[in-house]
Amino acid sequence: MMLKLNNISFSVGRKTILHDISVSFEPGKVHMILGPNGSGKSSLLKIFSGETKTFSGEVLYDNIKIESIPTLDLAKKRAVLSQQPHLQFPLRVDEVVMMGRYPHFNLQPTSQDRLICHEVMKLLGIDDMSERDYLTLSGGEKQRVQYARVLAQIWNTPSEGFRYLFLDEPLNSLDIKYQQEFLQLARSFMDEKTVVVIIIHDINLAIRFGDALHFMKNGRLISSGKTGDILSSELIDHVFDIRSQIINAPSGKPLVMYE
Repeated sequence: MMLKLNNISFSVGRKTILHDISVSFEPGKVHMILGPNGSGKSSLLKIFSGETKTFSGEVLYDNIKIESIPTLDLAKKRAVLSQQPHLQFPLRVDEVVMMGRYPHFNLQPTSQDRLICHEVMKLLGIDDMSERDYLTLSGGEKQRVQYARVLAQIWNTPSEGFRYLFLDEPLNSLDIKYQQEFLQLARSFMDEKTVVVIIIHDINLAIRFGDALHFMKNGRLISSGKTGDILSSELIDHVFDIRSQIINAPSGKPLVMYE
């Protein structure tokens, strides 16, 4: 049981964005999608998250086609942090986080919904800004609030089926400390009932925090598998058009150096 993509292709006008991509994202792992700008990473995420409907191929959640899953049911199990979530009107921070719970209640949040939001804000260290106007926050603060929103959306581990966390270049606007904390939290959130997929630019962060790497270039999936099985300087050089060298860091993890 997993998230599975079969022969995904996608075009805009006469331009083909994605070419026949097949890949599986298993639970219990942090999956990192890497590739240069324009390689189709975000387009692929929009397809398997359900945002983009016009594509060929199939997206399967636990062997069920995504188009067969009611929108509300999908929202209860799948949360997406996009690159630049926009809010143009003033809301308090706790109100933004509560937006993640919208699929779970009708008119008013329950005490359980409020408790979940409080727990998530405390975990991310933003509980002291709960009453602040979201629009007055810095870029990094806004990103942490949006992270709290998506975690609140799928906070409870389901008794049946799986939950899915998708992060599209989530480290934008974050300093080094919060980049590390952000990815460590994704790892701690991941369990045997959770599928985590992250689009990321930093190869070394992907190696450190990821269990599986998926490299894309020019709308194609170039290589996919466990980090230790597929990582090589030849692969990195081919995907990113650079010269690189892989060394062993003191931590025991591979470290990519650029020549």
